Amino acid sequence: MLMRTDPFRELDRFAQQVLGTAARPAVMPMDAWREDEEFVVEFDLPGIDADSLDIDIERNVVTVRAERPAVDPNREMLATERPRGVFSRQLVLGENLDTDGIEASYTQGVLRLRIPVAEKAKPRKISVGRGERHQAIDDRDAKREVIDA
Repeated sequence: MLMRTDPFRELDRFAQQVLGTAARPAVMPMDAWREDEEFVVEFDLPGIDADSLDIDIERNVVTVRAERPAVDPNREMLATERPRGVFSRQLVLGENLDTDGIEASYTQGVLRLRIPVAEKAKPRKISVGRGERHQAIDDRDAKREVIDA
């Protein structure tokens, strides 16, 4: 029986397991969604010690770093498919999110970030003045001022 072999098939399969693909990264998969006035992002980080997590925010970029320790060299491993070492992922947030109000929690191997919508991006109503009087809304403290024209 003649079998066709592809010498790169096993290498490609191994690379997808370790590195993932563009659509499904293997190291730090994430889900993101909006709940009312905030965005929620969850990262799957099984086997990560909470003390090894590091979250940095610079301008509108959030960087999440984690470390999964190396396997004990004295242990005879039968399979090693989980990535080890330090890995990170960056999220570029829009200007409509409040990076000062980000909250993070880590439970059962899932890192959850809650990112509130910035006040300036929330919908608001503007009153329409009648005649020569105009009403302006001061965005800093949401007080209304009456301006005579």
